[in-house]
Amino acid sequence: MSRQDATRGASTAIGSALYELATRAVKRLPREMSITSAETLATLHRAGPRRITDLAVIAGVTQPAMTVLVRVMEESGLVERRGDASDKRVTLVCLTEAGASYVQARRRAGADAFVRLIDELADDEVEALTAALPALAHLAEIERRDHEGRKP
Repeated sequence: MSRQDATRGASTAIGSALYELATRAVKRLPREMSITSAETLATLHRAGPRRITDLAVIAGVTQPAMTVLVRVMEESGLVERRGDASDKRVTLVCLTEAGASYVQARRRAGADAFVRLIDELADDEVEALTAALPALAHLAEIERRDHEGRKP
């Protein structure tokens, strides 16, 4: 087996393990809202106020669907619409304090779920995960850049 084949095999195994872990983790999070709604709140938390059209592209939904989703989140007090100071024709969707609190609580719940699992690992397994932290952080950055690159 060539080095390239071995690397590809390792990448496939790691990708499969991460995918299974991530999908199981997402399924265990509380379901007060859709994944698209939670993702939209997280986008606003990370990237700041956005136009509905931008949010629709990032989430991969139609503009009318995002308009409905924003209206529901607005009625729930999680987001609000504000005018854009630089262009009076534009309306931006902004995260409210309640929306920011929701995103932070959801992140804590997700992290806590992983902490409970990690606490069940052997010391050498925790050390291996600790050694992998730079690579995992880099993967998250690559994904974030790719995700943000979908912005119009």
